[in-house]
Amino acid sequence: MTTSFPRQSARTRRFTLGAPRGVTVSPDGSSVIFLRSKSGADPVTCLWRLDPATGAERLLADPVALDIDERDLPAEERARRERARESAGGIVAYSTDEAVRTAAFTLGGQLFVADLATGAVRQLPAETPVFGPRLDPKGARVAYVSGRSLHVIDVASGADTVVARSESEQVSYGLAEFIAAEEMGRMRGFWWSPRGDALLVARVDETPVLRWHIADPAHPERPAQKVAYPAAGTPNAIVSLTIVTAEGEKKASVSWDRGMYPYLVTALWDGRGPLIVVQTRDQRSLRVLGVDPLNGETRMAHNAHDAAWLEIVAGVPARTGSGALVWTLDDDGTRRLTVGGEPVTPPGLQVRAVLDVTGSSVLFTASEEPTEIHVWEYTPEGLTRLTEGSGVFGAVRGGGTVVLSGTTLEATRSRTWVHGTDVTVANHAETPVITPKVELFAAGDRAIRTAVLLPSGFDPASGERLPVLVDPYGGPGAQRVLAAGRAFCEAQYLADQGFAVIVADNRGTPGRGPGWERAIAGDFCDVVLADQIAALHAAAERYPLDLSRVAIRGWSFGGFLAALAVLRRPDVFHAAVAGAPVTDWTLYDTHYTERYLGDPGEEPDVYKANSLIDDAPALERPLMLIHGLGDDNVVAAHTLRLSSALLAAGRPHTVLPLSGVTHMTPQEIVAENLLHLQVAFLRESLPPAP
Repeated sequence: MTTSFPRQSARTRRFTLGAPRGVTVSPDGSSVIFLRSKSGADPVTCLWRLDPATGAERLLADPVALDIDERDLPAEERARRERARESAGGIVAYSTDEAVRTAAFTLGGQLFVADLATGAVRQLPAETPVFGPRLDPKGARVAYVSGRSLHVIDVASGADTVVARSESEQVSYGLAEFIAAEEMGRMRGFWWSPRGDALLVARVDETPVLRWHIADPAHPERPAQKVAYPAAGTPNAIVSLTIVTAEGEKKASVSWDRGMYPYLVTALWDGRGPLIVVQTRDQRSLRVLGVDPLNGETRMAHNAHDAAWLEIVAGVPARTGSGALVWTLDDDGTRRLTVGGEPVTPPGLQVRAVLDVTGSSVLFTASEEPTEIHVWEYTPEGLTRLTEGSGVFGAVRGGGTVVLSGTTLEATRSRTWVHGTDVTVANHAETPVITPKVELFAAGDRAIRTAVLLPSGFDPASGERLPVLVDPYGGPGAQRVLAAGRAFCEAQYLADQGFAVIVADNRGTPGRGPGWERAIAGDFCDVVLADQIAALHAAAERYPLDLSRVAIRGWSFGGFLAALAVLRRPDVFHAAVAGAPVTDWTLYDTHYTERYLGDPGEEPDVYKANSLIDDAPALERPLMLIHGLGDDNVVAAHTLRLSSALLAAGRPHTVLPLSGVTHMTPQEIVAENLLHLQVAFLRESLPPAP
């Protein structure tokens, strides 16, 4: 029996299972450590080693063989996986020592270490549940969080020491607060010194943060989950830093102007001492501060300011072997790489992330064409692109060994290989039963990158005009139109249901430079919607589209955009499916929302203009709202408040509540049937063919 695409996509977690990830390369280049499940339908992730000289693989740690029950994960681990959009189980994260001889990881809240040469795995007698373990650079100790306190355990003896003890349920040491993990990309709250004798530790006090309660109405016998959620305009957690020894002696408190710079963006501790990045609440200023590890005093290493906001770029700050600061500069429409304060990449090459700095060499990703992401190397001798063709790529480096990974528009599975060799890491991900046939083009005067997919076997010369499904994300921080075939499998499935599917990256999405990103300052509605309509009309000039039957669907920001489209432009959009939509931006978190819309206390009109609630009486098109009732990111109140406003206005609509589902939908049956239900709703809701 042939497996349907919705079932296959759900079972394989959108084809992520079985693909190698989480790669680490040893400094001598002798081993490549990575995560991968045993098949494309196996959700249990294992730890593996590859010999880059021979291509031989070895299974190092198998959760099934260790016989650990993972059904009752620590709350912190469940939250981390939600923030990281992690849908698999088993060993989903690990850390290594500097020499990559030992790895530490958790299973079921218990702590394990693995010898990466022999594959020997043993459990350490840590205080459970264990969260976020990290080996010190020398491999002698593991630091981890349990009960909101930071522990250090000796690998050899098992001696366990609390080095930073929580004073109350509101205070934690070593954890990343909600917005750091969700919005800043910082998933950790402590950093080892290079010698492994001390730690830089974040203290998070959530006392001032609003407490929200997320219940599961399908299980009224269960208590509601209490969540510290900093909604726009409300107090954030108070974050400070302390330095402690590995034996638990407090050395210093790190001092900076926390009133002016309350956000701790990231930190590192290299051979030249700690560096921290702090940010103002309005996100218009960032400071890189050097920290004296003896007394906690800070000094300015770099200062940046922008009239709108400053984007957080992954991988910076870093330092070259000579101590030069590696950073980025938004200059004349281009995000450029800087070394020692000087731009080293040309205008037009948009830097995405810094991957590694070794000596004077900087490995980074960047885009010349927005739909492609390539791996580049900078040295004082110049720039070199390491990846070829049209695609989306990344890399990890250890010593002189670079492991590349990526995919192309023609491929539905990724490839991971050792640069300059024929050695590849096996990919066990399933091949989709659908092969997308996608065409990319630049739409309209703004050259909006747009993808179009038609039903398989459709003949554009037949004279038939197709109903349209616009399928955007459209929000900051994420692109949909990339030269990666797997990204369009679901869009091809939707096209095969009889639609022309259009995916467009409007202003505000990444990859086009600072000006493109900041065009949405104060306006999530008009700019975004105008670009989606421009892409739709440009596509209609190239393909046989029936503009009298246009539907739109999306999730998260895309859900907001879908609902916005039918509420404000019913002349263009005739039906919508809005999944997990933000409908009232005062209900979304501080760091994301205030970056674009400002403080609601100071900009109430901006928030009102970007809210969908007051638009409810204008609804005249079919609208389906979908929301996971366990969502702690875009809480279900967004959908419920819009639904209440629609009901009060007498506007019919459909609400699909998902019991026990969060912002992700990893449950196989839920994920599969969601696609079927959306297609059925859109078919029924669009006007009949003329």
